[in-house]
Amino acid sequence: MDTAQVIVLALVQGILEFLPVSSSGHLILVPALVGWDDQGLAFDIAVHFGTLLAVIAYFHRDLLEMATSFFSPRCFESALSWAVIWGSIPLVVVGWFMAEQVAGDLRSPMIIAVTTGVFGLLLWAADYFTNGKKSERDLHWVSAVLIGFGQALALVPGVSRSGITMTVAMALGLSREGAARFSFLLAIPALGISAGWQFIQLLGDPEPVPWGTLAVAVLVSAATAFLTIRLFLGLIRRMGMLVFALYRLILAGLIFYIFV
Repeated sequence: MDTAQVIVLALVQGILEFLPVSSSGHLILVPALVGWDDQGLAFDIAVHFGTLLAVIAYFHRDLLEMATSFFSPRCFESALSWAVIWGSIPLVVVGWFMAEQVAGDLRSPMIIAVTTGVFGLLLWAADYFTNGKKSERDLHWVSAVLIGFGQALALVPGVSRSGITMTVAMALGLSREGAARFSFLLAIPALGISAGWQFIQLLGDPEPVPWGTLAVAVLVSAATAFLTIRLFLGLIRRMGMLVFALYRLILAGLIFYIFV
């Protein structure tokens, strides 16, 4: 990979990982559109690790409170910690059984086009027809598991992990901001599991690891992801999800036009 390709794809991951538009879908589509070779497993690990660093850095105070109050049953931070744990279980279970399909059969432009459009409409519907007031700290474990099943569905490229988790959370009564914050907290174990699993696969790869290239990818994706989280949470209350739904519909149409 040359420097331009590294920077562009790291920006794509950093900006889109926490927006409801599917970063994985874009990481498949962008190289296909411009004629680049697949970026490879090592790069995917680097950008996932970069976005993981960003969300940990942004929520470090919340994470510290959640950790120190983990065993306090009547504490909101303890309940939130357990909600994140419950919400992560479906991803582990479904990912274990679908790893091969996600890596192969499901990475097609047709599937990305359909999921991009359909789940964009669902995102808009959840935002438009619900008027939730709950915070992420009000989640019951059952609701957390349901959101977790939504996150597991995002193993299919184009669904968008942040998009589907926000959609389910808003449908269950969370506010836009509460849905976004829980989605971002839920990203921490998801990104950690993803990067860890990819790293295990990388250990068996005989190709040399381009550490300099990966360091650039980590830094670029981390910086852009941190800024994206900050801006998104500042705008989401006023902005709504319509603009993201429209973007997804336009993108789905473009994919059909180019690849079908």
